[in-house]
Amino acid sequence: MPSKAVTATSVSDNPQEYEAEHVHAVYDEIAPHFSSTRYKPWPIIAQFLSSIPPGWVGLDSGTGNGKYLPLPVERPGSMWTVGLDRSRNLLDIARTAGGVHREVVWGDVLGRPWRDGAFDYAISIATIHHLATHARRKAAVQRLVQCLSHDHGRALIYVWAIEQDELSKRSIPLQAHAEQATQLSANGSGQDVFVPWVLSTQSKPSQKSNPAPAEDQRASNEIASRTVQNAEEAAPKVYNRYYHMFAKGELSELVIEAARESGLHVGSRPTNVGPNKEVPRRGIEIVQDGWERSNYYVELRCWRI
Repeated sequence: MPSKAVTATSVSDNPQEYEAEHVHAVYDEIAPHFSSTRYKPWPIIAQFLSSIPPGWVGLDSGTGNGKYLPLPVERPGSMWTVGLDRSRNLLDIARTAGGVHREVVWGDVLGRPWRDGAFDYAISIATIHHLATHARRKAAVQRLVQCLSHDHGRALIYVWAIEQDELSKRSIPLQAHAEQATQLSANGSGQDVFVPWVLSTQSKPSQKSNPAPAEDQRASNEIASRTVQNAEEAAPKVYNRYYHMFAKGELSELVIEAARESGLHVGSRPTNVGPNKEVPRRGIEIVQDGWERSNYYVELRCWRI
């Protein structure tokens, strides 16, 4: 089933309520089915988590079913990641991710439940693209940076890209219009869409064997009624989730804008710092910025002098 584009007017009235209807309510409905399809870590995220020093404490902002909470598997127990999500049903699953009790918190990625600098590292995977306006996506990046250590905090952010590769199973409107997708990406423009989640249900009608002659008609009517009812119940339910599909360069620009508006310098930590030299005292450095399997990502590192 194809996705639908989202009009600007449908979002602008109340983006918070819009997300509640087209994101949060949907994930609570599809949580078990969604979780059953989310078990394989993306390589760069696994590499990032494997590079975290032992003893660090981190945040998975928008943890979903918690598939990244048990990582890295080669160093179990070497670090501690707290999961945050709006979906209580997904958090119930995340709480025992990997067969071990996990620390999870019900909350919003735009909230500030943590003190500034509380975490050594953070990941935000396939979450920010569910926020319905540029301002809210920027605020989510700012919340992520605020909760990181000012001295050494590290973060990795992943979002869906307009450019979907040939292996992608996502139903995105622009997949059928590669030229248009390339043009949007070249202009740094993302696109708001609805992406369907098809939730199949199956049930088999129960039939009464060998009805007595007097019950033939009534049994036939009951079977017909049950057949119709079961057919309706077996029809797949389609839930449309809101996404902002990111264009090339859009995520890195969002991170830069969010940092600068928070008073942070964007660039490498100054190395030649004299007593009378004017230099920025806090900032972030973008360590890597790329595209992987239909997703854009940015890794950043915090520093302070």
